[in-house]
Amino acid sequence: MKKYLFFATILAILLAASGCSKPKGHLVGVYSRTKAETAPYGMVFIPRGSFNMGANDQSATWMTQPKQRVISMDAFWMDQTEITNGEYRQFVHWVRDSIVRTKLSRMADDTEAAKFFKEVPSYTPQGVEYDTVLNWKTKIPWNQKYAEDNDVAAEKFEIVQQMNFYGSDKIESGQANAHIYVYKYRYVNWDQAKIQGNEFNPYTNSYNPGAIVRVDSAWMTEDGRIHDTVLVKPLRNRSDFMSTRIINIYPDTMVWMREFSYSYNEPMMQNYFAHPGFGEFPVVGISWDQANAFCWWRTELYKSAGLQRAQIYRLPSEGEWEYAARGGRHDAIYPWGGPYIRDEKGCFLANFKPMRGNYTEDGYLYPCKVGTYNPNDFGLYDMAGNVSEWTATTYDENLEKFTGDFMPDYNYQAKNTDPAIMKRKIIKGGSWKDVGAYLQCGSRDYEYQNRRRASIGFRCVRAYIGN
Repeated sequence: MKKYLFFATILAILLAASGCSKPKGHLVGVYSRTKAETAPYGMVFIPRGSFNMGANDQSATWMTQPKQRVISMDAFWMDQTEITNGEYRQFVHWVRDSIVRTKLSRMADDTEAAKFFKEVPSYTPQGVEYDTVLNWKTKIPWNQKYAEDNDVAAEKFEIVQQMNFYGSDKIESGQANAHIYVYKYRYVNWDQAKIQGNEFNPYTNSYNPGAIVRVDSAWMTEDGRIHDTVLVKPLRNRSDFMSTRIINIYPDTMVWMREFSYSYNEPMMQNYFAHPGFGEFPVVGISWDQANAFCWWRTELYKSAGLQRAQIYRLPSEGEWEYAARGGRHDAIYPWGGPYIRDEKGCFLANFKPMRGNYTEDGYLYPCKVGTYNPNDFGLYDMAGNVSEWTATTYDENLEKFTGDFMPDYNYQAKNTDPAIMKRKIIKGGSWKDVGAYLQCGSRDYEYQNRRRASIGFRCVRAYIGN
């Protein structure tokens, strides 16, 4: 009896195993198990859905407003708050540290220079090649003292001191030399890849002979000036789609004085980005181009940590931004859902200009800390007021006439040589110095992508992978 039970158990196991195995000689597919995408730090999940896109009310400036239409959006991740001074400062410090490490890796003393770079193997069909990269584990000698009898110490001291203004540019001691905070990055011009005729031809196993691309190219001269041009060249390899951008990423602190004639805003100019007390306030004085550079750096920062594969960080399209602002309500005029800008107790629900000449009625004269007011139903803060926000979408008066109802977007990659009218980008949400009409989810305004304002910031999104 025991032998019978033993053989019966073995037979059952074998039958179960054979039943689960894939049949040979048949189409079974190649599948890999993947983990569900984890929530990115500081972001909230925006589920897929549809909403009525467009203005709910007439324009405060009597501009022609687009008619409402139903739009469908896929799921994505979005920053819970606007990018803060503290978060943008991480970008600024990374650029600063990379610059000083690069200079230290080129010191005359080979032994000292070798501490600031390392060689990483790269495996190619031709063999193993070694790429030289910065060594981020070596500490920067910020407190290096000058030593007349030590050439190495003197050179280190000079390199570190160059990170502050010196010579004729020096006004006060210890001021960061913002003029050298330059970030260089390369990206794929997908807008050129999608042009009819630029696709890879499977019948010839090559790109079409007449295919051309129009990409950006940039370089720096020895005196630190950035130059750029637009290259129009034949499409022969995938690398021909690459553009190069170089941009100074330091915020324009002078916006606090430049935008307000005959106003005393020197304290904000001197302290808003530099002082730790403003760390949790939204960063301003950032152009659309600088915001894109931040997104690209944030993506590379994520990749460098070896984390789970994910989509790039980027600016939201106008459709994504408005859908997220409405918090799942199809016709919400404001992010909080109601038609009024005060609650039942008479308190204002956002930071804006509530009355003529009275900026402080809502409790704040300038921008306030992010997350000061209650979030919308998606858990997003400051989707109305505080600072307006850049979107990826290019402004056009007839935008709704040539975009569809499925994930609408119009992101023209304006070149530096393009006319100004092609560089208009949509901003949303209204700011601390705008009247209540600009706080509406459907309100639309624009600014030129190379302009910087004391009232415009941004937040990032990331596409969601999976169901």
